[in-house]
Amino acid sequence: MSFPLLTATAALPAVGAVATAAVPAAGRTAAKWLALLVSLATLALAITVLVRFDPDGARYQLTESHAWIKDFGVRYELGVDGIAVALVALTALLIPFIILAGWHDADPLETGSRRWRPTQGFFALILAVEAMVLISFEATDVFVFYIFFEAMLIPMYFLIGGFGDRAHAQGEAAASTQRSYAAVKFLLYNLVGGLIMLAAVIGVYVVAGNFSLQEIVQARANGSLHMATSTERWLFLGFFFAFAVKAPLWPLHTWLPNAMQEATAPVAVLITAVVDKVGTFAMLRFCLQLFPQASKWATPAILVLALISIVYGALLAVGQRDIKRLVAYASISHFGFIIMGIFAMTSQGQSGATLYMVNHGISTAALMLVAGFLISRRGSRLIADYGGVQKVAPVLAGTFLIGGLATLSLPGLAPFVSEFLVLVGTFARYPAIGIIATFGIVLAALYTLVLYQRTMTGPVKPEVSAMPDLRARELVVVAPLIVLLIFLGVYPKPVTDIVNPAVKQTMSDVHQKDPKPSVEAVK
Repeated sequence: MSFPLLTATAALPAVGAVATAAVPAAGRTAAKWLALLVSLATLALAITVLVRFDPDGARYQLTESHAWIKDFGVRYELGVDGIAVALVALTALLIPFIILAGWHDADPLETGSRRWRPTQGFFALILAVEAMVLISFEATDVFVFYIFFEAMLIPMYFLIGGFGDRAHAQGEAAASTQRSYAAVKFLLYNLVGGLIMLAAVIGVYVVAGNFSLQEIVQARANGSLHMATSTERWLFLGFFFAFAVKAPLWPLHTWLPNAMQEATAPVAVLITAVVDKVGTFAMLRFCLQLFPQASKWATPAILVLALISIVYGALLAVGQRDIKRLVAYASISHFGFIIMGIFAMTSQGQSGATLYMVNHGISTAALMLVAGFLISRRGSRLIADYGGVQKVAPVLAGTFLIGGLATLSLPGLAPFVSEFLVLVGTFARYPAIGIIATFGIVLAALYTLVLYQRTMTGPVKPEVSAMPDLRARELVVVAPLIVLLIFLGVYPKPVTDIVNPAVKQTMSDVHQKDPKPSVEAVK
């Protein structure tokens, strides 16, 4: 039997989480280094997956299949297509930066405080989330996917509620209350979505007799499995609701601003750049493949919701006074673009949506982590408490600017290509939706540039006059992300070559072809 590479990729951070948590209380530094080394080893395995994956080969590669719960038709099945490979690589890439950025976030509290923060637990929970996200991207059994889709809520709950941002103007007691509220809200929203999805998962088994994605799709393609129209639609809605909560899509988004505001900056990146991608990925893998007719039936309504997310998220970002809440609402707007691209039902839209998942992860990580470094220096998340930072910390200001320009999809930076593809793909089939969505770009320029102007330019406020510039560890975190943003902005081909074959197969699953141009080429 060949080496189970996919299992190893997910199992390594899981084992690392247990080992990190088991480090003695006095070994906080050892726990940090262990977590970092495990994340780097996981990245090496993910790169191996990327290298061994053949975009022109079989749809699902590096597959593993073992009997698990025979009486219920559950098998431990893993496999990756081009979309999953890209997101596995993104996840494994970001976790080392998240760990480095949060190097001191779980250190003991201020001198004289009797409360200690369990450093080992913080880094163990990050590795646990990584393991569950990776296996969610790899699972081709619906039941296996569901288990880890839900299980990742547990470590995320403790990361949000137990390790919140220390920059809180109202004191530790109020901060603890707000963290608890944000964590409970995150958990309840996602649990409700998960429970509805569980009913739909059971429904899939009742209809198909098993949970294997590949077998169900094949049976539907050859006509041996038929779902009644009403059944397919109800099952689709059960799956989509859970994914829309995770994504998050308006109006199921309200947990995200609270969670990102109260979490530490690295955990906020873990939420929006890693965990939330499971929702949009699952729309492509499960909603479209399992329920193609229902997906087409629901497309107009979903596109309207995505459009509302784009405009609504951007408008609320413009009015935010809190840096982290601004990034959260900007992410809601960006996820609207991703979902719009998925359900535009064009190859350009879906390729752009997949590329957007990767690019959004990198750009949001760059912006939020630099924002976290800024907040840790000043001790405040409020935009009004800053001013003139570029004069005292030019490198910090410069990296913050590049992260912000990537967020507004400036040409030459990675998100521009993906956003352009999404808009082109949407306009080809739904021109009105595509035109209105472009207002999101205008609003993105407004909230990004206003944020930079108010925090980095103008007179130097006394509170920031002694602010240090980025340190060596912080540069190690930010510099590779900036390089990736520029590289993928001018040369996205390495990613598009991997995802395009999978997108074409997904388009075939839903029996869709790209619309022909409405204007003939000039001869």
